[in-house]
Amino acid sequence: MTKVAAENNYTAKNINVLKGLEAVRKRPAMYIGDVGSRGFHHLVNEVVDNSIDEALAGYADAIIVTINKDESVTVEDNGRGIPVDLHPEEKKSALEIVMTVLHAGGKFDKNTYKVSGGLHGVGVSVVNALSEWVKVEVKRDGNIYQQEYKRGVPQYDVKIVGKTKKDETGTKTTFFPDREIFKAGKFKFDTLAERMRELAYLNKNISIRMKDEREGGEDITYHYKGGLIEFVQYLDEAREPMHKPVYVEGEKDNTPVEVAFQYSDTYSENIFSYVNNINTHEGGTHLVGFKTALTRTLNNYASKNGLIKEGSKITLSGDDFREGLTAVISVKVAEPQFEGQTKTKLGNGEVKSVVESIVGEKLAEYLEENPSVGKKIIEKCLRAAEAREAARKARDLVRRKNALDSMHLPGKLADCSINEPEHCEMYIVEGDSAGGSAKQGRDRRFQAILPLRGKILNVEKAKLNKILENNEIKAMIAAIGAGIGVDFNSEKARYGKIIIMTDADVDGSHIRTLLLTFFYRYMKDLLTEGKVYIAQPPLYKIKKGKEELYAYDDEERDNILKRFKVSVQDATVAQDGSELQTDGSPKGVLISRYKGLGEMNPEQLWATTMNPETRTILQVNLESAAAADKIFETLMGDAVEPRREFIEKNAKYVRNLDI
Repeated sequence: MTKVAAENNYTAKNINVLKGLEAVRKRPAMYIGDVGSRGFHHLVNEVVDNSIDEALAGYADAIIVTINKDESVTVEDNGRGIPVDLHPEEKKSALEIVMTVLHAGGKFDKNTYKVSGGLHGVGVSVVNALSEWVKVEVKRDGNIYQQEYKRGVPQYDVKIVGKTKKDETGTKTTFFPDREIFKAGKFKFDTLAERMRELAYLNKNISIRMKDEREGGEDITYHYKGGLIEFVQYLDEAREPMHKPVYVEGEKDNTPVEVAFQYSDTYSENIFSYVNNINTHEGGTHLVGFKTALTRTLNNYASKNGLIKEGSKITLSGDDFREGLTAVISVKVAEPQFEGQTKTKLGNGEVKSVVESIVGEKLAEYLEENPSVGKKIIEKCLRAAEAREAARKARDLVRRKNALDSMHLPGKLADCSINEPEHCEMYIVEGDSAGGSAKQGRDRRFQAILPLRGKILNVEKAKLNKILENNEIKAMIAAIGAGIGVDFNSEKARYGKIIIMTDADVDGSHIRTLLLTFFYRYMKDLLTEGKVYIAQPPLYKIKKGKEELYAYDDEERDNILKRFKVSVQDATVAQDGSELQTDGSPKGVLISRYKGLGEMNPEQLWATTMNPETRTILQVNLESAAAADKIFETLMGDAVEPRREFIEKNAKYVRNLDI
C-alpha cells in the first residue's frame, strides 16, 4: 500500500462544523425522509406532533390545522403553550431554544411528557430550518408572546404582543416551506387530512379541525368518541362485518394498550399497529403479542366449546384466525425502541407480554359473554383452514411444475443477463404487442420484460387457491421468485425494481389497479420497501419538420406548442399515434396522441419510457397503510355503494379519460 503524498494538505481547516440548524438545511432528507411531496407534507405532521404530545399529557383537546391562501400552514392548539421564560443554562427564552436547537424540548423529560409521538425528537426546529419564515405565538400567563424566524434565524427576541384571558393557553405556529428546498409548491388537503383523521381515531378525546382557505377549500372536523371502534368501522366500511367490533383496553407495567377488531366475510388480513400514534408499518413486539393472544385464546375457546368436529383432520393456525380480520392496535410506550428498515418496527421485548396478557384476558371474557359471535368466528376460521389446505396443494403443484422446468421461469419472460437484483428491473407490460416493442427496445443487460395477456384476477374477491390457478399471476410469482402471501420473502426477489407499464386508457388504469391490489395483498413488502414503480409513457408526440418532442401531459404539450408558436387548434391531431399523411410535405405541427404502448416503435419506447437517463417513473409507497387498505377494498371489493360514492366524489379530478 503506497502512502499518498503529503501535498494533499488534509488538515483541520478541511473539517466543516455546521452550527445551529445549518446541518438540516445541508442534508434535509436525513431529517424528514426526502424533499419531495412526502417530506413537504411531513413538515405539517412534525408541528402537529407537538400539539398531540400536549393532548397525550392531558393538557390539550383541540387542534386546528389551516392551509392558508398563500400556501403557508398554521397549526394551533389549546395546550399549555411552549414555555417562554429564560432557560437557566442557555440564558435564552425556552421558546427560542425549542425552535432553533435540534433535540431540544420537553419530550426528553419524562416528568413533562410520559410518552411522545415524535419518532426522532427533532420536530419543530427542523420545520423552522426548512421554512422561508415561521411565526410562533404563545398564550401563557394572560399574555400573547411572539417570535419570528427566517430560515431558522430569530428576527427578534421573544416579545409580548397582546393580552389574553388568564386561563387561556396554547401555541400557534405558522410556517412557509422554503421553495429553495421543496419543489412541491402546494399542499394537498387529502394527504394532510388522512393523517389528521388517523390521529383523531387514535386519540378519542381530541378534536382536530382541518381548514383549507384556498379557493374551493374544505373545512372538516375530526372527532371520534368511539376511538378505535370507529376506526375499525371506517376501515371496514366497504366490507360486510360479521359482528360489532370487539374492544379491548387495559394497562400493565405503565403501558396502556387499546385494541379494536372485527371479522368480515372477506379473505384478506388487515392489521394496523401504532406506538405513540406512530404507524409501525413493520409491526414489532406489540403486534406479535396481539397475534399470539388471538391465536391462543380462539384455539382454547374452540376446543373448550367443542366447535371443531371430533375426528376432523383440520388444525387451525394463526393465518386462519386472521383471515378477514380488521384490527387496530395502539400502545403507549414511555421509551420506545424502533428498528427495521424504516425505523417503524417496535423492538421493546416487554411490550409483547403486556399486549398478550391484556388481549388474552379481555378477549376470553368477551367470548364467554358473546357465544354466538365466538361460534361465527370459529366457523369462519375453519373455512379459512380448508381454503389454506387447498392453497397449499396449489402451491405445491406450482413448485413441482417449476422443478421440472430447468429455468424455473415463465416462457414469456424475457429475462436480463445480469443476476444482481439491486441492478435489475422487470417491466410488467400490458399486451403482447407492447411486450414485443419493449423486448426489442430494452437494455438486455438489466431490463427484463414480462408481457401480460388481458386482465389478471381481482384478488380482492378471490381465495388464495383460486388466485394460484391464474396463469398471469403464476407467471409473475415465478418471475419475481420470492413466493407469495405468508411465504413471501422480499430478500429473494430477483429484481430491485418492478415497473408496471400499461396503456394510458381506462383498461390500462384498471390493469394497473389490479396489479397494485395483488402486490398490496400478497407481496406487500415490495411496496413498503419502495420496489414497485409505475412507468409514465408520453401522451403525445409533437412533430414540426424534422424535430420530434414528447409530452407527458396536456400542460407539457401546450408549453411545446407555445415554443413552436402554434395553438392546439392550429395543430393537426392524430388520435391513434399514427403519422397523418397529407398531400405533399405537410406544413405546421403534427400532434400524435398515444393511447396504447403498442403504437410506439421500440426506439420510441426506449427513448421515452425505458431509458433510465430520460424516463420518468413513479415510486409507489404506503404513506398511510390504513387509507391504502380502504381504497383497495372500496375500488376492488364486493360492495357497490362505497365505490359509487368514491367515483362521484373524485370524478371532478379526472383528466384525459379515454373510453
